[in-house]
Amino acid sequence: MCGIVGYVGKREAFPILIKGLQRLEYRGYDSAGIALLQEQTINLYKCKGKVADLESFTKGKPTKGSQGIGHTRWATHGVPNDTNAHPHYSASEELVLIHNGIIENYNVLKKGLEKRGYAFRSDTDTEVLIFLIEDIQKQLKTSLEESVRLALNEIVGAYAIVLMSKHEPGKLIAAKKGSPLVIGLGEDEYFLASDATPIVEYTREVVYLEDEEIAVVELGKDLRMRTIADKEIQPYIQELQIELEQLEKGGFDHFMLKEIYEQPRSVRDSMRGRLDVHTGRVSLGGILDYETRFAQAKRVIIVACGTSWHAGLVGEYLFEDLARIPVEVEYASEFRYRNPIIQEGDIVIAISQSGETADTLAAIQLARQKGATIIGICNVVGSSIARATHAGSYTHAGPEIGVASTKAFTAQVTVLTLMALMVGRKKGAIQESKYRALLNELENIPELIAQVLKQDSNVQVISHIYQNARNFLYLGRGYNFPVALEGALKLKEISYIHAEGYPAAEMKHGPIALIDEEMPVVVIATKGDSYEKIVSNVQEVKARGGKIISIVTEGDVEVAAISDHIIEIPETPDPISPLISVIPLQLLSYHIAVLRGCNVDQPRNLAKSVTVE
Repeated sequence: MCGIVGYVGKREAFPILIKGLQRLEYRGYDSAGIALLQEQTINLYKCKGKVADLESFTKGKPTKGSQGIGHTRWATHGVPNDTNAHPHYSASEELVLIHNGIIENYNVLKKGLEKRGYAFRSDTDTEVLIFLIEDIQKQLKTSLEESVRLALNEIVGAYAIVLMSKHEPGKLIAAKKGSPLVIGLGEDEYFLASDATPIVEYTREVVYLEDEEIAVVELGKDLRMRTIADKEIQPYIQELQIELEQLEKGGFDHFMLKEIYEQPRSVRDSMRGRLDVHTGRVSLGGILDYETRFAQAKRVIIVACGTSWHAGLVGEYLFEDLARIPVEVEYASEFRYRNPIIQEGDIVIAISQSGETADTLAAIQLARQKGATIIGICNVVGSSIARATHAGSYTHAGPEIGVASTKAFTAQVTVLTLMALMVGRKKGAIQESKYRALLNELENIPELIAQVLKQDSNVQVISHIYQNARNFLYLGRGYNFPVALEGALKLKEISYIHAEGYPAAEMKHGPIALIDEEMPVVVIATKGDSYEKIVSNVQEVKARGGKIISIVTEGDVEVAAISDHIIEIPETPDPISPLISVIPLQLLSYHIAVLRGCNVDQPRNLAKSVTVE
């Protein structure tokens, strides 16, 4: 959840670290800090608030030095304040540490250290770790690297750490388990970060640490790596694929709006090279070796969290409809704790934007142990989920900086649609005429999304009317029920308005009691198999005085006549419709949040990459 950045080289470290923290701020933004090493003196600055607050706090203070570490926090242990912010000193203040993750046995370790006379300054688990490392170093007279290795063998939980000693200039020590960490290799310089976004403008060569690996970067020396079991490792160098311009706002007021408008491109990129309408071929290279096993599967289990879970729900409809395979969609956070029944013939699809979601990784590990085949869908090359699965497909959505996911959702649904079509055809579960028709519709989706984005001004008008509403209800049926859930989540995440998504027919089994003239109800009422039924649901809302905002197919008359507001979208077949119907819901959430003065890209209490359980 937190953002880590480090640098050692010949350049001034401070501007590199600050810019890196700004790029990582989507991972956490309740406090920030930086530590710089200059002539065996550590200058440490940290404060509650955002990276901009840290930048202001350091004005006029010594920030020279070509080595340092920085951190932007999403609080776990201890409230957000100056003291709990990272980096953390050791007891002697000779070492300094930044940490992403949760140390589950920190309390036991802390009590042991307190018995040996240590007094802690913060409420964090991180401070316990740096005290432990220093204690081992002093008691056993070991090197700093060995002290880190021994300390990590006592740790239960997840971590990505970077450590700096004032007595060892030119050197940083890093390690990871369950939280991401990447090392950039430059010309006699090294960059460390939670992901590649702070590194891309300096180097293309990176090494992704695996779990329980320790790395030592030192000026004038090659990168050295070992496991915490003390086995030497040869670094595997990869080339970064992202472009610098993808990390900038590009003239938009917020990353979220930019990413909403990028969806014609991101959906097209998710299909590029995989869909050939002329030959009628769908080919997902990452899972070709598992295509037959997929087609023979008795069951598919989809595990995910948040927006990715909603994409998984769409996937359930797709695989059952187009490939005739039973599907279960599970919250990854619950999956591992209920002793699930998994058989060797099962396919488990794990979905994550970041590829680092801790709960989803834990679900993957459990499913692998039970013999299932694991297929990953994620957006980040080299991420933990990409490495933990048997096979998978990248979404190619490009970096998503806004915390509330938008283009990742449509990219995930695009890949799931391609998978379902490929498997459905392989096993003969879909008629060739329907298969070909859906391929043609799917190829046209980027242009149709661009058409929907032209409704932005209409959505803004509606947003002005309902910006002060206290509750929203979102209704959808069939393929668009998960879209209703996603629309409600977006509104909750960034505007802080309470919203619930429901299957439209379930409204009368409880939620209808909430409807009055103060309740806006967003209904996805597009033409499709359930159209007549959802018209009846809209009438039920109208009869009780609810304010109706309907997403309708272009040219619709019936729903338009009984709605207070309509947003028209192009007609598409049911299996493809979520890629279109979600767009106006994203825009509605965005504009309402902006009108309410909310921080759209960094909503309170949230972070982008949830790397803790």
